[in-house]
Order: sequence, then structure tokens, then C-alpha cells
Amino acid sequence: MHLMKKMKAAMRRSLFCAGVALVTAISALPLSLGAQAGRSGDRWVGTWATAVVARPQGPPVPAPVPAGSPCAPPVFGPGPGRQGGGPPPNFPAPINFSNQTLRQIVHVSLGGERIRVVLSNAFGSAPLAVGAAHVALRTKEAAIDIKTDRALTFAGSPGATIAAGAVIVSDPVSLPVPAFADLAIDVYLPADTAASPSPLTTHAGAQQTNYVSTDGNHAGVADLPVAKTTQAWFFLARVEVSAPDQAGAVVAFGDSITDGTRSTPDLNSRWPDYLAKRLAASNTKMGVLNQGIAGNRVLCDGAGVSALARFDRDVLVQPGVTHVIVLESINDIGIGRNSPSPSAADLIAAHRQLIERAHARGLLIYGATLTPFEGAAYATPEGEAKRQAVNDWIRTGKAYDGIIDFDAAVRDPAAPAKIQQQFNPGDNLHMNDAGYKAMADAINLGLFARK
Repeated sequence: MHLMKKMKAAMRRSLFCAGVALVTAISALPLSLGAQAGRSGDRWVGTWATAVVARPQGPPVPAPVPAGSPCAPPVFGPGPGRQGGGPPPNFPAPINFSNQTLRQIVHVSLGGERIRVVLSNAFGSAPLAVGAAHVALRTKEAAIDIKTDRALTFAGSPGATIAAGAVIVSDPVSLPVPAFADLAIDVYLPADTAASPSPLTTHAGAQQTNYVSTDGNHAGVADLPVAKTTQAWFFLARVEVSAPDQAGAVVAFGDSITDGTRSTPDLNSRWPDYLAKRLAASNTKMGVLNQGIAGNRVLCDGAGVSALARFDRDVLVQPGVTHVIVLESINDIGIGRNSPSPSAADLIAAHRQLIERAHARGLLIYGATLTPFEGAAYATPEGEAKRQAVNDWIRTGKAYDGIIDFDAAVRDPAAPAKIQQQFNPGDNLHMNDAGYKAMADAINLGLFARK
């Protein structure tokens, strides 16, 4: 009995010492994850984003199309629906960077006092070295307001290496950014991107002039020494702002009509831009994130990976996202020309998949009707029948949480298969600035009321 009491007392002392040691060890840790989150106090919401694609380091090579696939051959060249067994003749040498600084301009939607920037090597097959990065308010062309310049760091380091297939999030910086400001994001690339076969992660249809420096690290200088310009974004994924709880974000998910093809460069006159202005004027605190890719299809890769394949990266992971607008399928229809595949039923099934995946994350998702395309390079009577069938399902199928009738907003009342002439830039497919504004004006802002 005496021995048993001694054993119990020894056990109690051992447990007490272990507990003290555990508390001491925990107190010696830098901070728990919960404490770190509490210390920063930031709630991040996207204010600008773009959908990235792979830019090969040479002419595109068509992938084989399996028998019975709904996918026509990949699209090459500038025209809608262009097909072929190889690249177009005289494929231009792609732009590359070596010991140069990119100054890229992005037009934010939400304002905020603190921001962070996400760089992407999503399609790279090798690590990407970033020697330095800065952010500032742009004044005009390639010039910045030097008082607003902030160096970006990554886990405290001024440079970073982005692993193949990865993104990297900058440390937050305090920078008061007004709504609809132009930010200049500088990225210094010390290595020669042409020396590697790794594809560059880019967004080609920026409708925005960006600047490439002469040799050297010029990140944060007031007036960038410009060697050339480009109408593409490279290695940028998004910009986030610290926002209040009532703020959210809507993702505009689509193809070239969402991307703003044929809008006036540098004027931010895509339909998501006009929507952002309307939301702000109504005091609805929503970031608007444009995730359109020119030439994109729902079912098939080609101009970027398919909508089904990119939905997670381009929609579900966006910080603060609460709503999605889907305007996709016209390229599946047009590139298919008079083929029975893909059918309207194939496309409707794909839309249902997007809806299920959005609902699984608690998002509201709205279907936008496909705009007219009679007279476009890839228009056919069979394609028009599919467009009408998909639009009828969007309007009456009750699968989407709401409907945005872009078709009704821009079609010609006298010829409903055509775009109104006042909105037509000449290709019978896209919109001019007035047409994109008409699309945004057709959106019921009550769809974005936050509860």
C-alpha cells in the first residue's frame, strides 16, 4: 500500500513537470497561427485580378484531338475561330526579358489603406527569379508618384523565387489606394527568360499599355527608362486590399467579351469596368475581378485552359469572392461551326458543373445570356440554334441564382441574331465601348445586395 502511494505521487510530479515544460515550450514559440491572424487583423478582398495563361517560348503546337471529342482543333492567330494543323505563318518572336524591369499598370476597383500583390508562375515549368518588386500610384504613362512608392517584400525578403506552378503573395504594405486608381507594379527580372524553355505566365489581351525598361533594376524609380511597351500583363495574378466585413468581390468569368476585346486600350471600358463604377456609385462595396480570356472555351483547352479546368484558380480562390457572373460558351459554339458537337446539352451540362462548384463554396452564381454573333467569322446557322438553346436554358432552367440578359441588352430588335450596329466594332462578335457599357447597364445591382 505504501509503495502504491509513492508511485502515484511520482506520477503526479511527472505529469506536473511535463505540463510546465509544455507551457514553457509554447510560450517560447514566436506566435501561434491564431495570434498571428489576430495581430495582422487584415481581411483581404480582391480589387483587381486577371486570368493567366501559358505563353510558349515558340510557335504553338496543336495537341491531338481524340476521336469523338467535342473539341475542334486549337485556335491560332488573331481571328475568332481560326483553326489549323499548325501555327500561322510568320509567327512573331515572343517578347522576353533579361535584366529588365516591368512596370505594369492595373486599374483597381475597391480602395483600401493596405494592399498586397500576388505574382504568378502558374504555367512555368522552372522557378522564376524576382530580384525586386515595388508598387506605387501611377501618375501618367510610365511615371509614378514617388511619394507613394513602396518596396514589396516576400516573407521579409526584397526578392523571391517563385516555384514552378506556384504563386507568391507579397507582405502587406500600407498605401492608401483610392477606388479606381491606377497602380504601377514593378517587377525586376534578373535572369534571361529566353534562356529557358519554361512558358511565361501571362495575360495577352490586357487592353492596357505596360512598360519594359532598359537594362537594370529600375523598380521604384519615378520615371522608368522605357525600352519597349506591351499590351500584355506578365506574372501578375491579382491585387488585394484590406477591406471591412461588408465588402465582397464579384468575379466576371468569361471569354473575350468579358476580357474587353475591341474596347479602347487604356480607357478601362470593358463591361466589368463599367459594372465596378455602377456598384461604387450605388455605395455597394464590391471588388470586380475580370477573369475573362479571349478565345476561352468551357469544355476545351486552346486559348487558356478550359473554363471547367480553371474555375478553381480563377474563381474559387479569389479572396472575398461572394458572387460570380458566367458569360461563356460562344467560342465552343463558334469553333464547332456546323458540327453537332459540342451540343447545347454538352454546354448546359458544363454550366451545371460550374454552378455546383460555386454553390459548394457558398457563392451566388449568375448566368449571362450569350450575345448575338451573326456575321462573325465562325457563325453558322447550326451555331445560332445552339446559342438560342443555351440562352433559353439560362433564362428558364432555374439552375443559376439569377439571370443577366446581355443578349437582350445588345441585340438588334429588327434582326435579333445580330448585334445592334451602334455597339458593333465591325467584327459582329465583340462590343465597342458603348456596347460594353450597355451590357453593364443591363445588370440589376440588386443581385449584389449584401445581407
